[in-house]
Amino acid sequence: MPDTTTAAPPASNPHLAAYQARGLKGRILSGVQPTGNLHLGNYLGAIRNFARLQNDYECLYCVVDQHAITVWQEPAQLAAQTREIASAFLAAGVDGTKQIIFNQSMVPEHAQLAWIFNCVARMGWMSRMTQFKEKAGKDRENVSLGLFAYPALMAADILIYKATHVPVGEDQKQHLELTRDIAIKFNNDFAQPDFFPITEPLIFGAATRVMSLRDGTKKMSKSDPSDYSRINLTDDADAIAQKIRRAKTDPLPMPDTLEDAEKRPDADNLLGIYAALADQEKDAVVAQFAGKQFSEFKTALTELAVAKLGPIGAEMQRLMKDPGHVDGVLRNGAQRARAIAAPILDEVYRTVGFLKP
Repeated sequence: MPDTTTAAPPASNPHLAAYQARGLKGRILSGVQPTGNLHLGNYLGAIRNFARLQNDYECLYCVVDQHAITVWQEPAQLAAQTREIASAFLAAGVDGTKQIIFNQSMVPEHAQLAWIFNCVARMGWMSRMTQFKEKAGKDRENVSLGLFAYPALMAADILIYKATHVPVGEDQKQHLELTRDIAIKFNNDFAQPDFFPITEPLIFGAATRVMSLRDGTKKMSKSDPSDYSRINLTDDADAIAQKIRRAKTDPLPMPDTLEDAEKRPDADNLLGIYAALADQEKDAVVAQFAGKQFSEFKTALTELAVAKLGPIGAEMQRLMKDPGHVDGVLRNGAQRARAIAAPILDEVYRTVGFLKP
């Protein structure tokens, strides 16, 4: 289990007691967008940790298909990619019988709570969201309203289950802060200080930022036109080996120190990938391969990557050929998710004052 850190929750947090009584640390909600071409960065940054958390927390893992449509998605492709993400969760080791795996659109309570949060959140809060600024760019007048408002839906994803913790990377910290602001304002507006938990971030130590295999200064991305820039989770052993063999390097031997590695982005990226896959500190990997030729290091990295990723890719391929099984997992997960979400939404509606004759 990797090191994780979280801010200390309030001593009187009433939302933790039920989990502590079961020997758990809390409830987690985390989601992945079904945008296709899952790669090594997605695995190391999120999906690998899903399986590692499931013995310590009650976990809900969501394919956030409603978030995906903030930009245009081909309908048939969206459905196929939803199954692909669910397959990745299962292939990475998440137990779908014990934990809840579902797609967001199957649980309407997410969108229903999001509307209330649209009325709680302030325009100024939303306009400061960095990801909206980056995705909208200079053409803000033509982007969808959903792209602007989706942080409120993200808050609803979390709080419809009163999740106590959310695993976050650097790019999601601001959205979790917004979730906390919305929870605090709702609690204060309706004079119920403990209604929603003030969800805590779960941050993994020594997070790996996986860069392109063709350019160590750019993040590994599914949108890169070169398939050799990334290792896809569905790649077989031959494809993994070929991509690592062709990964960009420099003419020098392997770095001797971390400081030297950091000055050489392509080498630093490959060393970081090795360290993450081996669950080692990067300085130990640097010491292991210091002064050796890249060819020797790439051979070792290939063996490690095939050993770690090959079984996951093979299982994903098997699951994706059995859509009935994957759909069954998602359907069952949605039913279990709704069993948690529906009573919480009823409680929200009573608190807001919505009449239910």
